[in-house]
Amino acid sequence: MNWIKCLVFGSMLLAVQFKMLSQEEINLYPNGVPNAIEDKEYQEEAEVKDGKVIKVYKVSKPTLTVFRPEKSNGTAVIICPGGGYGYLSFDKEGIQPAKWLNEHGVTALVLKYRLPHDGIMEDKSFGPLQDVQQAIRYVRTHANELHIDENKIGIMGFSAGGHLAASASTLYNEVVYEEGTVPLKPDFSILVYPVISMEEGVTHKGSKTNLLGENPSKEEVEKFSTDEQINAQTPPAFLVHATDDGAVPVENSLRYYSSLVENNISAELHVYNQGGHGFGLKGRGSSAGWTKALENWLKDFGLCD
Repeated sequence: MNWIKCLVFGSMLLAVQFKMLSQEEINLYPNGVPNAIEDKEYQEEAEVKDGKVIKVYKVSKPTLTVFRPEKSNGTAVIICPGGGYGYLSFDKEGIQPAKWLNEHGVTALVLKYRLPHDGIMEDKSFGPLQDVQQAIRYVRTHANELHIDENKIGIMGFSAGGHLAASASTLYNEVVYEEGTVPLKPDFSILVYPVISMEEGVTHKGSKTNLLGENPSKEEVEKFSTDEQINAQTPPAFLVHATDDGAVPVENSLRYYSSLVENNISAELHVYNQGGHGFGLKGRGSSAGWTKALENWLKDFGLCD
């Protein structure tokens, strides 16, 4: 495959790429990554096309890439790209949504989270959750510097990144990395064709295996089935999915939405007839233009210009 020739190895060159794309990249753990096992052979890689970082692999040093609007309206959204917990779709499900949010006055921060791997983590199931919690902690702690309201911090995720965003929205009391007492619950969630359940027949097999291994316990399956972790304190959510999604069944979003409604949590779900999986901002078929519905939802909550 031609893209293999475009792989960029080493954090130094990759950092240059990110600087070209953004105003700043923040190291989430300046004092050392928690839950980490050192493996010098495990080096970050990126697929680059036309000067853009399209995908990122083998992440071991988590970062936040900050995209600032011309004029901030006080809202911030942390974006979790998808990729089945095997890579990060950094451009289509990270940079592009960040720029769209900027157009509406929202400060966007793309999370480059660790991908679960036994060789670099003491417990791979908690690695991504540690990173998203640390991202929320950072943004809330640095709200003044980012020119945002600490009570208007949302989380957005696509596919497996949607699972991570939903985990952040439901497992915020499961503090997996201790550093201060900053509240870790996001104020709202945007879940785009998300993996929600770890239950066989509903989940995305690759995401489940990458996160929990081949034979997870019943307790692990339940804990990471985010629809089963919703309660009256879960933040409101906007969900979008396509009926013809052949990778992540639409039942994932249906379960999360139903559980939110059962707990009297504000929720909005858009299920389109066409779109498949991984359509990003553009959508396909009847899902084209779904971002207008998201814009209206954000405006309803006073989160968007």
